[in-house]
Amino acid sequence: MAAPKKSRGPAGGQGRPGRSLALILIAMVALTGGMFLADQPTPRLGIDLAGGTSITLEAKSEPGQESAINKTNMDTAVQIMERRVNGLGVSEAEVQTQGDRNIIVNIPKGTNSAQAREQVGTTAKLYFRPVLTVAQGTPTPTPSASSSGKPTSSGSPSAPTADKGKGSSSPDPSATTQGRAVTGALKADATPKASTTPKADATPSASAADEAAAAELQKKFAALDCSSKASRAAAARGAKPTDAVVACSSEGDAKYILGPSEVSGTEVDNAKAGFDQSRGMWIVNMEFTKQGSKQFQTITKKLSAQQSPQNQFAIALDGEVVSAPQVNTTLSGSAEISGSFTQQSAEDLANVLSYGALPLSFKEQSVTTVTAALGGEQLQAGLIAGAIGLALVVVYLVAYYRGLALIALLSLLVSGILTYTLMSLLGPAIGFALNLPAVCGAIVAIGITADSFIVYFERVRDEIREGRTLRPAVERAWPRARRTILVSDFVSFLAAAVLFVVTVGKVQGFAFTLGLTTLLDVVVVFLFTKPVMTLMARTKFFAGGHPWSGLDPKRLGAKPPLRRSRRVNAPTDPKEA
Repeated sequence: MAAPKKSRGPAGGQGRPGRSLALILIAMVALTGGMFLADQPTPRLGIDLAGGTSITLEAKSEPGQESAINKTNMDTAVQIMERRVNGLGVSEAEVQTQGDRNIIVNIPKGTNSAQAREQVGTTAKLYFRPVLTVAQGTPTPTPSASSSGKPTSSGSPSAPTADKGKGSSSPDPSATTQGRAVTGALKADATPKASTTPKADATPSASAADEAAAAELQKKFAALDCSSKASRAAAARGAKPTDAVVACSSEGDAKYILGPSEVSGTEVDNAKAGFDQSRGMWIVNMEFTKQGSKQFQTITKKLSAQQSPQNQFAIALDGEVVSAPQVNTTLSGSAEISGSFTQQSAEDLANVLSYGALPLSFKEQSVTTVTAALGGEQLQAGLIAGAIGLALVVVYLVAYYRGLALIALLSLLVSGILTYTLMSLLGPAIGFALNLPAVCGAIVAIGITADSFIVYFERVRDEIREGRTLRPAVERAWPRARRTILVSDFVSFLAAAVLFVVTVGKVQGFAFTLGLTTLLDVVVVFLFTKPVMTLMARTKFFAGGHPWSGLDPKRLGAKPPLRRSRRVNAPTDPKEA
């Protein structure tokens, strides 16, 4: 006699639905707790809902370097611009590419839009200039000039003592020495290039012009107030690389007179921040191009022979000095900048240097002020439309599925909680902002989620129509419903992914939300809807086929199975026939 086969447990884990429900409950509690711990109880709002300023910039290549406008350089520009705007304390700013040549900067309301506009609109030109004079960033008394045009020692500014990544400086030389240094720089720039033999009277007039220009530069230097952001921005505005200029440090604690540029930022091939284990400090390493290496070798050889502060070279970005290290030996090929760097400041400087090496400039195409009133009205209209749609779905579920509608509504509630908490957490995590298209994506997701419930409910009802009781019907219907739900959600997710890749701007918000809610639909159906359905099948209300359960066999037109009728009617004993 053959041994009886062991019965298999019901598919889908009928006996352990509590594990799945516990798992999704833990996930909901963790996400909700994380939302409040991150101090982000609401999703970030996009510019169309919060209001603000939208700036469109177009990339312009340098002459002969049109190929520099490529995806890598544009993505790097986006990262640097985002750092600049975030440096103003605007963590909600959006910076993204649009097409091949444009960058869109969205700055929410509450930001100094003029200051942010200046931050993102500058061309990020980087120059290595020799330091001629350094002093505290506050204005100093205007030095009096002697008859020869040279300032006297009575107006000599004092030197700063802080080195914050710029290199320390010793006390300033006398004002006469400063005047000679500036005049020498101007003379070097004023050397005639059209002819190798200057005219006999060219030297006296050039010398007089240099003396006057040096005096004017010293006067401008003494009056410069680096504590003012406007003054820092305007200090070197419009200056050419071949000009001697005045400039402020990026922190505003020091001001400089800088000689003509010796190396352009386009000659920096690469810059990376790193931690020097031997010295226990953060440093920035730079690699130059072949041409830049030669230029850097020339200037460092000249500077290493000078006394402080004229042995420093300034790294000037957009007219501000981000670092001014001392040079003690001739360097070439690569350079290291060290100082009182933190990891963040070292990485910021490395990014600045890397961006300065890109031959990109940007032209401001448009600046648009977006009011939150229009976005608020559209959001209100969208929410009303979503509420009407949700109400219609609820009415349909109650009218057609009756008691099963409770399971669907609970599943929609769980899906809504997961969606809301994830949107709130993704704001500070990846910069996700809820805009109007994203709201539309969330509304569309209601239909996708409801469709999954309907597929499962109909499979269960089909099993009951074939004469099965509820508990076996729930388990037998699940494999077929699961395949249909996965295929449907895969198609929706694939469409969202393609839309996200091929589009730009706010349409990506719709695609992202649609893809996110589609993934959550799978999670909710597997970890909540199916286990709850298994538990409900054990209750008398549903298992007994109550008329309001939505699973009444008579209402569904269930018939006894054909094999059961054969067992009842067919005789088992020949004598009974």
